[in-house]
Amino acid sequence: MEQHRKILQIVGYQNSGKTTLMEGLIRQATSEGLCVGTIKHHGHGGIPAIDNLKDSIRHEQAGASVTAVEGEGTLRMSIHQSNWQLADILGIYAAFNMDFILIEGYKNEHYPKVVLLRTAEDQALLQKVTNIICVLYWPTYPLDKPLKYPSFSIHDTTQYMEFLMREMRGKR
Repeated sequence: MEQHRKILQIVGYQNSGKTTLMEGLIRQATSEGLCVGTIKHHGHGGIPAIDNLKDSIRHEQAGASVTAVEGEGTLRMSIHQSNWQLADILGIYAAFNMDFILIEGYKNEHYPKVVLLRTAEDQALLQKVTNIICVLYWPTYPLDKPLKYPSFSIHDTTQYMEFLMREMRGKR
């Protein structure tokens, strides 16, 4: 699957800016004529309620062609089975003609990741995840020393957006 389309994960703890970053990437890619699909992991536990799909709706409003949210075995494309692995969902997405798939969450998967850091406690995430391509940090994150990954302030939108779009385009 990865040979045909680029997959990028956006990971961070709650309220770190994942959905806002996803919206920006979707808008940028679609403005360049690219087709984007998104998958969100409902990490707060339970089945994602139909009236609580605000993040996937934001993905759609930003221009994503296909969106889904998964939690506790329910994939809100309204397909039910005992549980869902990210690979199963990506298999469904293979039927759609997309240039990029952006994944919000699924910290333990192996796809290239952007990590968002808001507080000092978030630093632990850098040891928990693999395949980090860059870090976006908030002013509330104490950047005492340079990180070993390309790092951008969350407010340097132009810089990190150019970096991420280059990453997305360059490995297709």
